[in-house]
Amino acid sequence: MAGADWTVVPSTPEEIEAVARHCRRLVTKRALLAAGVAVVPIPGLDWVTDVGVLVKVIPQINEAFGLTPEQIERLAPDRRVVVYKAISAGGGLLVGRLVTRELVMQLLRLVGVRLTAQQAAKVVPLAGQAVSAALTFSALKFVCEQHIRQCMAVARQLQLPAPVGQAERVDA
Repeated sequence: MAGADWTVVPSTPEEIEAVARHCRRLVTKRALLAAGVAVVPIPGLDWVTDVGVLVKVIPQINEAFGLTPEQIERLAPDRRVVVYKAISAGGGLLVGRLVTRELVMQLLRLVGVRLTAQQAAKVVPLAGQAVSAALTFSALKFVCEQHIRQCMAVARQLQLPAPVGQAERVDA
């Protein structure tokens, strides 16, 4: 990725909301695509699509918020500490991390009930496929919305004043 492509962490409440809106639109488009695939009655195709969508969209959300591992490393050391503390405090499984299929599978296990119901619904012709598509859409939206909220929380933490280091303190 070229230096001109780097996104900075949104620094105002308005910027954070604008990035969140952009990400939600992106997620909706991708979730609709995955829901369309879920209608196809081929066992396992929907799972592969769900994983593929998440492996692509989660890093895009991270990038939009300036929270890819590379972007975080470019932050000033004091800001980097704030990011890592906010990620660990908020339980951000995918914020600031390299997104792998294994991480996505771990995440999908969290919404496993919905996806298991999706597989079961495929047994019933037509109506089952519609239910499967709806479950795919809602599961992907749910997972991505949680991720967007975690990114927003990290971005908000970065709005706070930088911590004052020992060397920077002025003794009165």
